[in-house]
Amino acid sequence: MGAAVWAALGIVYVVWGSTYLAIRVVVETMPSLLSGALRFAAAGLLLAVGLAARRGIGALRVTWRQFASAALVGVLLLTGGNGMVVLAEKTVPSGLAALMVASVPLWVVLLRRVFGTRTDPATLAGVLLGLAGLAVLTAPGLTGQVGLTGLVLAVIGAVVWALGSVLAGRLPLPADPFVASVYEMLAGAVGALALSFLRGEPGDFDPAAVSTASWVGLGYLVLFGSIVAFTSYAWLLQRAPLPLVATYAYVNPVVAVFLGWLLLSEALTWPIMLGGAIVVGGVFLVARNAR
Repeated sequence: MGAAVWAALGIVYVVWGSTYLAIRVVVETMPSLLSGALRFAAAGLLLAVGLAARRGIGALRVTWRQFASAALVGVLLLTGGNGMVVLAEKTVPSGLAALMVASVPLWVVLLRRVFGTRTDPATLAGVLLGLAGLAVLTAPGLTGQVGLTGLVLAVIGAVVWALGSVLAGRLPLPADPFVASVYEMLAGAVGALALSFLRGEPGDFDPAAVSTASWVGLGYLVLFGSIVAFTSYAWLLQRAPLPLVATYAYVNPVVAVFLGWLLLSEALTWPIMLGGAIVVGGVFLVARNAR
Protein backbone atom coordinates (compact mmCIF):
# COMPACT_ATOMS: atom_id res chain seq x y z
CA MET A 1 0.00 0.00 0.00
CA GLY A 2 1.24 3.45 -0.91
CA ALA A 3 1.67 6.73 0.93
CA ALA A 4 -1.80 7.89 -0.16
CA VAL A 5 -3.45 5.14 1.89
CA TRP A 6 -1.51 6.04 5.01
CA ALA A 7 -2.15 9.77 4.50
CA ALA A 8 -5.88 9.13 4.21
CA LEU A 9 -5.76 6.93 7.32
CA GLY A 10 -3.97 9.71 9.21
CA ILE A 11 -6.71 12.18 8.29
CA VAL A 12 -9.44 9.78 9.42
CA TYR A 13 -7.54 9.01 12.62
CA VAL A 14 -7.05 12.60 13.78
CA VAL A 15 -9.92 14.57 12.23
CA TRP A 16 -12.63 12.09 13.13
CA GLY A 17 -11.25 11.87 16.64
CA SER A 18 -11.87 15.60 17.03
CA THR A 19 -15.39 15.51 15.57
CA TYR A 20 -16.84 14.02 18.76
CA LEU A 21 -15.81 17.19 20.56
CA ALA A 22 -17.29 19.34 17.78
CA ILE A 23 -20.58 17.40 17.85
CA ARG A 24 -20.85 17.87 21.61
CA VAL A 25 -20.39 21.63 21.18
CA VAL A 26 -22.90 21.82 18.32
CA VAL A 27 -25.73 19.95 20.06
CA GLU A 28 -25.48 22.17 23.13
CA THR A 29 -27.60 24.83 21.38
CA MET A 30 -28.71 23.19 18.11
CA PRO A 31 -31.22 20.35 17.50
CA SER A 32 -29.29 17.09 17.08
CA LEU A 33 -30.62 15.52 13.88
CA LEU A 34 -31.23 18.88 12.24
CA SER A 35 -27.57 19.75 12.80
CA GLY A 36 -26.63 16.48 11.09
CA ALA A 37 -28.91 17.26 8.15
CA LEU A 38 -27.39 20.74 7.78
CA ARG A 39 -23.89 19.31 8.07
CA PHE A 40 -24.20 16.69 5.37
CA ALA A 41 -26.38 18.76 3.03
CA ALA A 42 -23.80 21.57 3.08
CA ALA A 43 -20.87 19.18 2.72
CA GLY A 44 -22.51 17.22 -0.12
CA LEU A 45 -23.45 20.35 -2.06
CA LEU A 46 -20.00 21.92 -1.62
CA LEU A 47 -18.31 18.73 -2.78
CA ALA A 48 -20.67 18.46 -5.79
CA VAL A 49 -20.00 22.07 -6.79
CA GLY A 50 -16.26 21.51 -6.48
CA LEU A 51 -16.35 18.38 -8.63
CA ALA A 52 -18.54 20.06 -11.27
CA ALA A 53 -16.23 23.09 -11.39
CA ARG A 54 -13.11 20.97 -11.84
CA ARG A 55 -14.40 18.17 -14.06
CA GLY A 56 -17.70 19.35 -15.48
CA ILE A 57 -21.24 18.43 -14.50
CA GLY A 58 -20.86 15.10 -16.30
CA ALA A 59 -18.52 13.92 -13.54
CA LEU A 60 -21.56 13.51 -11.29
CA ARG A 61 -23.37 11.19 -13.71
CA VAL A 62 -23.97 7.70 -12.30
CA THR A 63 -26.20 4.74 -13.08
CA TRP A 64 -29.42 4.18 -11.16
CA ARG A 65 -27.89 1.14 -9.44
CA GLN A 66 -24.89 3.18 -8.34
CA PHE A 67 -27.14 5.99 -7.13
CA ALA A 68 -29.34 3.59 -5.14
CA SER A 69 -26.30 1.88 -3.63
CA ALA A 70 -24.70 5.18 -2.60
CA ALA A 71 -27.99 6.40 -1.15
CA LEU A 72 -28.38 3.23 0.93
CA VAL A 73 -24.82 3.41 2.23
CA GLY A 74 -25.24 7.12 3.00
CA VAL A 75 -28.44 6.53 4.97
CA LEU A 76 -26.81 3.73 6.95
CA LEU A 77 -23.56 5.58 7.67
CA LEU A 78 -24.86 9.09 8.20
CA THR A 79 -28.55 8.95 9.12
CA GLY A 80 -28.29 5.74 11.14
CA GLY A 81 -24.69 5.63 12.29
CA ASN A 82 -23.82 9.29 12.76
CA GLY A 83 -27.40 10.28 13.59
CA MET A 84 -27.60 7.97 16.57
CA VAL A 85 -24.25 9.23 17.87
CA VAL A 86 -25.36 12.86 17.54
CA LEU A 87 -28.49 12.05 19.52
CA ALA A 88 -26.41 10.20 22.10
CA GLU A 89 -24.09 13.15 22.69
CA LYS A 90 -26.98 15.19 24.09
CA THR A 91 -26.47 13.21 27.30
CA VAL A 92 -23.23 11.26 26.82
CA PRO A 93 -19.76 12.89 27.11
CA SER A 94 -17.92 13.10 23.80
CA GLY A 95 -15.06 10.84 24.92
CA LEU A 96 -17.40 8.13 26.19
CA ALA A 97 -19.42 8.28 22.96
CA ALA A 98 -16.21 7.83 20.99
CA LEU A 99 -15.29 4.78 23.06
CA MET A 100 -18.69 3.22 22.38
CA VAL A 101 -18.28 3.87 18.64
CA ALA A 102 -14.81 2.31 18.84
CA SER A 103 -16.65 -1.01 18.74
CA VAL A 104 -17.34 -0.61 15.01
CA PRO A 105 -14.61 -3.09 13.94
CA LEU A 106 -16.07 -5.69 16.30
CA TRP A 107 -19.47 -5.39 14.64
CA VAL A 108 -17.78 -5.41 11.22
CA VAL A 109 -16.28 -8.81 12.00
CA LEU A 110 -19.60 -10.19 13.22
CA LEU A 111 -21.50 -8.83 10.20
CA ARG A 112 -18.90 -10.17 7.77
CA ARG A 113 -19.34 -13.55 9.45
CA VAL A 114 -23.10 -13.28 8.83
CA PHE A 115 -22.33 -12.61 5.15
CA GLY A 116 -20.23 -15.77 4.99
CA THR A 117 -16.67 -14.59 5.70
CA ARG A 118 -14.74 -17.06 7.82
CA THR A 119 -13.35 -15.78 11.12
CA ASP A 120 -10.40 -17.32 12.94
CA PRO A 121 -10.58 -18.03 16.70
CA ALA A 122 -8.09 -15.30 17.61
CA THR A 123 -10.23 -12.66 15.88
CA LEU A 124 -13.36 -13.91 17.62
CA ALA A 125 -11.48 -13.70 20.93
CA GLY A 126 -10.74 -10.05 20.17
CA VAL A 127 -14.43 -9.45 19.44
CA LEU A 128 -15.49 -11.04 22.74
CA LEU A 129 -12.89 -9.00 24.63
CA GLY A 130 -14.12 -5.80 23.02
CA LEU A 131 -17.74 -6.58 23.80
CA ALA A 132 -16.76 -7.15 27.42
CA GLY A 133 -15.25 -3.66 27.37
CA LEU A 134 -18.56 -2.29 26.07
CA ALA A 135 -20.29 -3.89 29.03
CA VAL A 136 -17.92 -2.06 31.39
CA LEU A 137 -18.54 1.22 29.55
CA THR A 138 -22.26 0.96 30.28
CA ALA A 139 -21.56 1.22 34.03
CA PRO A 140 -22.03 5.04 34.08
CA GLY A 141 -25.45 4.49 32.52
CA LEU A 142 -26.43 1.82 35.03
CA THR A 143 -25.39 4.00 37.97
CA GLY A 144 -27.22 7.03 36.64
CA GLN A 145 -24.08 9.10 36.02
CA VAL A 146 -24.84 9.12 32.28
CA GLY A 147 -28.10 8.57 30.44
CA LEU A 148 -28.36 4.86 29.61
CA THR A 149 -30.51 5.68 26.57
CA GLY A 150 -27.67 7.74 25.15
CA LEU A 151 -25.22 4.85 25.56
CA VAL A 152 -27.64 2.46 23.83
CA LEU A 153 -28.05 4.94 20.96
CA ALA A 154 -24.26 5.11 20.58
CA VAL A 155 -24.04 1.31 20.33
CA ILE A 156 -26.87 1.22 17.78
CA GLY A 157 -25.04 3.87 15.79
CA ALA A 158 -21.88 1.74 15.81
CA VAL A 159 -23.76 -1.33 14.57
CA VAL A 160 -25.49 0.58 11.76
CA TRP A 161 -22.23 2.26 10.74
CA ALA A 162 -20.56 -1.17 10.59
CA LEU A 163 -23.37 -2.47 8.38
CA GLY A 164 -22.95 0.46 6.01
CA SER A 165 -19.19 -0.13 5.88
CA VAL A 166 -19.62 -3.82 5.06
CA LEU A 167 -22.22 -3.16 2.36
CA ALA A 168 -20.03 -0.43 0.83
CA GLY A 169 -17.59 -3.15 -0.20
CA ARG A 170 -20.35 -5.30 -1.74
CA LEU A 171 -22.62 -2.84 -3.55
CA PRO A 172 -22.01 -1.25 -7.01
CA LEU A 173 -21.00 2.20 -5.82
CA PRO A 174 -19.76 4.90 -8.23
CA ALA A 175 -16.15 4.19 -9.15
CA ASP A 176 -15.08 7.68 -8.10
CA PRO A 177 -15.17 7.82 -4.28
CA PHE A 178 -15.66 11.60 -4.37
CA VAL A 179 -18.81 11.20 -6.46
CA ALA A 180 -19.96 8.39 -4.17
CA SER A 181 -19.44 10.71 -1.19
CA VAL A 182 -21.68 13.38 -2.76
CA TYR A 183 -24.66 11.04 -3.06
CA GLU A 184 -23.99 9.39 0.30
CA MET A 185 -23.91 12.76 2.07
CA LEU A 186 -27.02 14.09 0.34
CA ALA A 187 -28.93 10.87 1.07
CA GLY A 188 -27.75 10.96 4.66
CA ALA A 189 -28.89 14.59 4.94
CA VAL A 190 -32.37 13.76 3.60
CA GLY A 191 -32.67 10.85 6.02
CA ALA A 192 -31.54 12.96 8.99
CA LEU A 193 -33.95 15.74 8.01
CA ALA A 194 -36.83 13.27 7.82
CA LEU A 195 -36.05 11.94 11.30
CA SER A 196 -35.63 15.51 12.52
CA PHE A 197 -39.17 16.36 11.37
CA LEU A 198 -40.50 13.23 13.07
CA ARG A 199 -38.92 14.46 16.31
CA GLY A 200 -40.36 17.98 15.81
CA GLU A 201 -36.93 19.61 15.80
CA PRO A 202 -37.46 22.17 12.98
CA GLY A 203 -40.46 23.67 14.75
CA ASP A 204 -38.36 24.41 17.84
CA PHE A 205 -35.32 25.66 15.93
CA ASP A 206 -34.34 29.29 16.51
CA PRO A 207 -31.13 30.23 14.66
CA ALA A 208 -30.69 33.27 16.91
CA ALA A 209 -30.52 31.00 19.95
CA VAL A 210 -27.59 29.01 18.53
CA SER A 211 -24.27 29.97 20.10
CA THR A 212 -21.25 31.12 18.12
CA ALA A 213 -19.37 28.05 19.33
CA SER A 214 -22.08 25.77 17.90
CA TRP A 215 -21.95 27.51 14.51
CA VAL A 216 -18.15 27.25 14.45
CA GLY A 217 -18.41 23.58 15.42
CA LEU A 218 -20.89 22.95 12.62
CA GLY A 219 -18.57 24.64 10.13
CA TYR A 220 -15.70 22.43 11.31
CA LEU A 221 -17.85 19.33 10.92
CA VAL A 222 -18.85 20.36 7.38
CA LEU A 223 -15.38 21.18 6.08
CA PHE A 224 -13.17 18.76 7.96
CA GLY A 225 -15.36 16.07 9.49
CA SER A 226 -17.40 15.57 6.33
CA ILE A 227 -15.63 16.77 3.20
CA VAL A 228 -12.05 15.96 4.20
CA ALA A 229 -12.38 12.97 6.56
CA PHE A 230 -15.51 11.28 5.19
CA THR A 231 -14.24 11.50 1.63
CA SER A 232 -10.95 9.98 2.79
CA TYR A 233 -12.92 7.19 4.46
CA ALA A 234 -15.00 6.56 1.33
CA TRP A 235 -11.80 6.44 -0.73
CA LEU A 236 -10.21 3.98 1.72
CA LEU A 237 -13.22 1.66 1.62
CA GLN A 238 -12.58 1.16 -2.09
CA ARG A 239 -8.78 1.14 -2.00
CA ALA A 240 -7.68 -0.54 1.24
CA PRO A 241 -8.57 -3.74 3.15
CA LEU A 242 -11.61 -3.16 5.37
CA PRO A 243 -9.93 -4.47 8.56
CA LEU A 244 -7.13 -1.94 8.04
CA VAL A 245 -9.59 0.89 7.44
CA ALA A 246 -11.43 -0.09 10.62
CA THR A 247 -8.29 0.50 12.72
CA TYR A 248 -9.26 4.18 12.88
CA ALA A 249 -11.67 3.10 15.61
CA TYR A 250 -8.92 2.56 18.19
CA VAL A 251 -7.17 5.84 17.42
CA ASN A 252 -10.25 8.08 17.28
CA PRO A 253 -11.35 7.44 20.88
CA VAL A 254 -7.91 8.28 22.26
CA VAL A 255 -8.03 11.65 20.49
CA ALA A 256 -11.66 12.19 21.51
CA VAL A 257 -11.15 11.31 25.19
CA PHE A 258 -8.10 13.56 25.41
CA LEU A 259 -9.85 16.53 23.79
CA GLY A 260 -12.99 16.04 25.88
CA TRP A 261 -10.90 16.02 29.05
CA LEU A 262 -8.74 18.97 27.95
CA LEU A 263 -11.36 21.30 26.49
CA LEU A 264 -14.68 20.25 28.06
CA SER A 265 -13.41 19.01 31.45
CA GLU A 266 -15.06 15.62 30.92
CA ALA A 267 -14.41 13.24 33.81
CA LEU A 268 -12.16 10.22 33.35
CA THR A 269 -13.84 7.70 35.64
CA TRP A 270 -12.60 4.14 36.14
CA PRO A 271 -15.34 2.53 33.97
CA ILE A 272 -14.42 4.87 31.10
CA MET A 273 -10.69 4.21 31.41
CA LEU A 274 -10.96 0.47 32.05
CA GLY A 275 -13.78 -0.20 29.58
CA GLY A 276 -12.13 1.98 26.97
CA ALA A 277 -8.82 0.15 27.34
CA ILE A 278 -10.57 -3.21 26.99
CA VAL A 279 -12.49 -2.12 23.89
CA VAL A 280 -9.38 -0.67 22.25
CA GLY A 281 -7.46 -3.84 23.15
CA GLY A 282 -10.14 -6.00 21.58
CA VAL A 283 -10.16 -3.87 18.43
CA PHE A 284 -6.37 -4.10 18.26
CA LEU A 285 -6.53 -7.89 18.39
CA VAL A 286 -9.20 -7.92 15.68
CA ALA A 287 -7.16 -5.63 13.45
CA ARG A 288 -3.97 -7.64 13.98
CA ASN A 289 -5.57 -11.01 13.30
CA ALA A 290 -7.85 -9.91 10.46
CA ARG A 291 -5.12 -8.01 8.63
